[in-house]
Formats: sequence, structure tokens, C-alpha cells
Amino acid sequence: MKKLRNLLLAGFLLAVAWSCGKNNPEPSPVDDPPKDITLETTSFMAAQGGETLSLTVTAPERPKVGGAPSWITVGDGTYSKYKITFTLKVAANTTFEERSAVLTVTSGSLSKTVSLTQPGAQKPDVPEPEPGSEIDRNLTNPHASAAAKRVYDFLRENAGKKVLSGIQSGGTANNNETADAVFKMTGKHPALAGYDYIFLPYSPTPANWDWKVDYGDISAAREQWENNGLVSFMWHWNVPTSKEAWDNGLKGNFDGYNFYCDKTGFDIRRALVAGNWENDFILKDIEKVAGYLKLLQAEGIPVLWRPLHEAAGNYSIYGSNGAWFWWGRGGADACKQLWKLLRDKLEGEYGLDNLIWVWTLDATVGAENDYALWYPGNDLVDIVGCDIYEENTSAKSRQYKAAVQLTGGRKLVTVSECGNIPDPEQCLSENQSWSWFLAWNLEDFKLNTTDYWKKLMGSARVFTRESMPSLK
Repeated sequence: MKKLRNLLLAGFLLAVAWSCGKNNPEPSPVDDPPKDITLETTSFMAAQGGETLSLTVTAPERPKVGGAPSWITVGDGTYSKYKITFTLKVAANTTFEERSAVLTVTSGSLSKTVSLTQPGAQKPDVPEPEPGSEIDRNLTNPHASAAAKRVYDFLRENAGKKVLSGIQSGGTANNNETADAVFKMTGKHPALAGYDYIFLPYSPTPANWDWKVDYGDISAAREQWENNGLVSFMWHWNVPTSKEAWDNGLKGNFDGYNFYCDKTGFDIRRALVAGNWENDFILKDIEKVAGYLKLLQAEGIPVLWRPLHEAAGNYSIYGSNGAWFWWGRGGADACKQLWKLLRDKLEGEYGLDNLIWVWTLDATVGAENDYALWYPGNDLVDIVGCDIYEENTSAKSRQYKAAVQLTGGRKLVTVSECGNIPDPEQCLSENQSWSWFLAWNLEDFKLNTTDYWKKLMGSARVFTRESMPSLK
């Protein structure tokens, strides 16, 4: 009996030991280093609107990803047990052409490639004007000067036939250095010169400043107009972030001034309410800019006037209470009220009759969904502009369609700012009647080569200053 009991106990202990071993196996040995690179995916098809993709790589040494173009951002991951996952953030393709890239994954002396393709945006049909509609025959200011009317009539008559060449002023923003550089490059001046009241708080700069700007000097605009060119002014409206910053500005210290939302707390909604210091400030600034515009009026110079640019669409694109510039941060209604205030003050109180009012759209993909919310209305706008910055020179059907539809086909539309210049001949061949293009500068946009500028300025479909009629 005792022997049997010992046998049963031994069997029980053996069973327990076997059970414990079954539930707690020995850990697996570490995998041997791989001898080659392994890619979980060797090709991607990215969405046209952009997306973030994952690229998982197994490699004997920590791999790297190279060869990504500007529209793909590679994000690093954690390399563990010979494996890592990279993120590939693909930007939206706003062109109408498919694009592709080949990325190279390297690990030591090993390498493999990954292909990525992204379709272009769907090419919209160019809209037909609404039945019975046509581009408005008259400016919205019934008291517009004769010269302003002649400029508008000229633009209207040439819509769909020819495009005006244009360049923005650099440096002090009221000189002809870039226009003269285009002439030096091509033998012809741009038909349109763009200037900017961006330095209004400093004008005229104190005598002890090395850097000088004085918008009372209108010699550049005068030269452009006297030689049959057209004149455009915009306004990067610098504002103080606080009452203290304004007080400091009156003493010559402008450190607290800016126009970007992330650099100023200036509130457009408070600025529209009488009694607030913000309202006092904008009224004084409007009076100051009116004084400079009056100098142009006194010499009979019409101005394609483009304040509050790129507000439309910003509010929703950049998120709640976000925008590129402060005049877009308070929402559509506040921005439209400020536009109306500018018109009432400049035309009504200060009697300016030489302004042709250009409302500028934000051309970011998706912004067109909100254009109508932001648009001041056909009774307050003469021309609709799109500011377009893309890595190509193709025609801009998406932006053109949205601009035309916004006004029911009643307003001229223009490329009011651009980086790489949309090819005017291609635009016209696709029935896009842009009135002009205005290149932002001559340095930053690689497709605006000397040869391309020469082609543009030599085209029979492009106005240069030398081919412009006198509109005086």
C-alpha cells in the first residue's frame, strides 16, 4: 500500500511538472540578422487629395529612405528587431497630371526601390456664363474717374484675347527694380507693376534710419503709368498686437506690429466697434493710406486696388479661429464688414475715384467651398483675383471655374499673384480668360526661367508695357 501511494505521488508530481512546462515555454531565440532588405510594399497609389502612407522595412542595419520629391515628406520610425515603419506624407496633387516618384531604401551597401504614383485632380469643364449674363460693363463706383473707366474698359475688351504681364515690386515695395530686371532679361517691361503698402507704419521712415521708405514718393508708379503701364497696389496691413504696441509704434518702435495671425493678437471684430482702440487704429491707418492714394489720384493714375487679400477660405482651412492674415481670423462677416468700411471711407469720406476694387480668393484646394460666404458681393467688387502658387505652369481650370461661378460670370478674373507663371497661351486655349498674371518675384520659382520669361514677353497673346496703348 505504501509503495502504491508513492507511485501515485510520483505520477502526480510528474503531471504537475509537465503542465507547468507546457504553460511557460522557453523564450524563442532572437532572429538572425536578415541578409537583405525586405519591403512589405514596393508600390503605392496615393489619393489625389493627399494621404499618409506606411512603409515597413526589414533590414540588417537601420535603413534610410531617400529620393523623396518636395510633395512627399518622409517620417522616421523606431528601428527594433531589424524592422522599422516609415510614414510617407503625400501632399494633394492640385495639377491635372498624374505624378510619380521612386524612393530608394538603403541599409549599408544594400538598396531597394519603392514606387509611388498619384493621380491628378479631375479636370473641370470651363463653365458657361449664366443665360443672359456678361461681364459687367461698368465699375461699381458710379463716380469713377475717366481714366479708371478706360482701364476697366480695356481689360474687359481684351478678356479672352490677351493677358497682361505683371511683376510685384520688391525691397521697399514702391520701386521698379523688378520691372527693370524683367526688361534687362527680356528687352520688355511688364504691362502691370504691383506695389504694396506693407511698410505703411514706417512711412516716412525717421531720418536716422539707414533703410528708407516713403510712400509719398510716387515716382515709380508715375513712371509706369506715363509709359502706358498699369499700376496695382495691395496692402499687407501691419497692425499692433496691443495698445501698448501701438503706443510704442508712435514713438518709432514697431516690434509689436505684424499682419500674420500667429504674430499678432489684433482682433478684427473689436476693430469694427467704435470706442475700441483697435477701431481708432484702423481708422487712422485708412486715413493715412487714403492720403497716399490721393497723390496718385492727383496725377490721374488709376489703381487696381487689392486690399484684404487671401482672406476667403482661410477661416475654415486653418481651423477654428485660424487664418493666414488677421483680417480673415474673425470670420466671413467681419471681413466683409471691413471691406465695406474701406469702400465707404476711401470713396465716400476721402473722395477717391481712381480705385478699381480687386477681391482676392485663397486658391488652396477646398477653399472654393466657402467662397460665397466671404464674397462682398458683385455690387462691391470690380475684379476677382486668385493668388496661385503651384509647382507647374499649366492652366488653372479649378481656380478659374470657382472664380467665374462665384460671380455668375459677371466679373473679370485674374491671377492676382503667382509663383510659377501659368502659361497664358495654354490658359487662353482652354478658354480661361485671366486678365493678367502678377509674378511675386524673380528669385524663388524655378520654372520662371529666363527662357520662359522671354517666351512670355515675346508672345502675341501677352501685353508688355511696350505694346500697351495709352489709356490716359
